[in-house]
Amino acid sequence: MPEQTDTIKYMPPPIAPKGEPKPKSKISASRRLSLKILLLTRASEQLEAEKEAREENKVQYLGENLPPLQLSGLQSEEIQKICKQLHEKIDKVDEDRYDCEAKVIKNNRDIHELNLKVRDLGGKFKKPALRKVRVSADEMLKALFGSKNKGSMDLRANLKSVKKEDIKQEKELNNEVGDWRKNVEAMSDMKGRKKMFDA
Repeated sequence: MPEQTDTIKYMPPPIAPKGEPKPKSKISASRRLSLKILLLTRASEQLEAEKEAREENKVQYLGENLPPLQLSGLQSEEIQKICKQLHEKIDKVDEDRYDCEAKVIKNNRDIHELNLKVRDLGGKFKKPALRKVRVSADEMLKALFGSKNKGSMDLRANLKSVKKEDIKQEKELNNEVGDWRKNVEAMSDMKGRKKMFDA
């Protein structure tokens, strides 16, 4: 039949929402203090038991893997064989230890990287959906430059004005030029080039 132990589970009090007062604890302060002392003594006992169990496991492992040596009455060749066997065991144990240390270092590095990723993900926020806002040019300039920009800026005034007569002249020029191969001979001397620039 398994042995039953007394366990005391500590549950933190529920967190009250903002604005509401904290509910009063049902346990008195002296009772709470005695429970804390009991928990601390129980924890220290468990730590000691774990330490003793580790020591026992260590002794048991050494007894299985490293039997006591009996060197009395052995010749030098037999002692040398035993020394070689011990060196091989030491080398194997060192390799295992190195592999375990490498695994621990790799796991620690992975844990550190994952912690950084968790922090990065926790710090990100969703961009809010932007609204379309109609702003005049004057308001935009005020927002960009502040009070430095005095006077209004009419963007339409800066646009190039095109008259119908200009469009007609451009069409006539295009019709005159036509195919460039026909005009090559006419424009080949300096007079022809001067005409082109004058036009």
